Amino acid sequence: MATEHPREHGGVLTERTADALMAVFMFAVGVVIVVSNYQLGAGWAKDGPESGYFPLRIGILICIAAVVVFVQALRDRKLATKTFLTRAKLKPVMLVLLPTVLYVAGIQFVGIYVASAVFIAAFMRTMDKYSWVKTLAISVGLNVLLFWMFEVQFMVPLPKGPLEAYFGY
Repeated sequence: MATEHPREHGGVLTERTADALMAVFMFAVGVVIVVSNYQLGAGWAKDGPESGYFPLRIGILICIAAVVVFVQALRDRKLATKTFLTRAKLKPVMLVLLPTVLYVAGIQFVGIYVASAVFIAAFMRTMDKYSWVKTLAISVGLNVLLFWMFEVQFMVPLPKGPLEAYFGY
């Protein structure tokens, strides 16, 4: 629920700013989609649409929608007075956002399975205070199961790190 005066109630982000920032982000996502699919081939071949044909058009629609949201955010003066995020709500958001960013970055170095096991274990211990035995059983067991399912059964290679290389994967 939005409050009326963000500065008076510890607001750090207004609805207008949040809408505008999200519109800029989504526009950038749309541009990446358009450019990457144009490079794939977004035209019409003699046997039908090329692989980037439909995704490129989705990227264009995302860009158009982002521009509309951005313009609406700038034009709606009521959004400038409504609080989107307060200091009190920022901490829990950061407690999830920062570990998630570290998790995604960690995948590049240790692979998805090890990064996922650490990510799950960290949340189980810090947020829910599970015992070490339960934390290790679930975080490691789940990722062993996922490894078996994706790598062995479905033969879908996911990002792997040094541990999987040690075992020959």
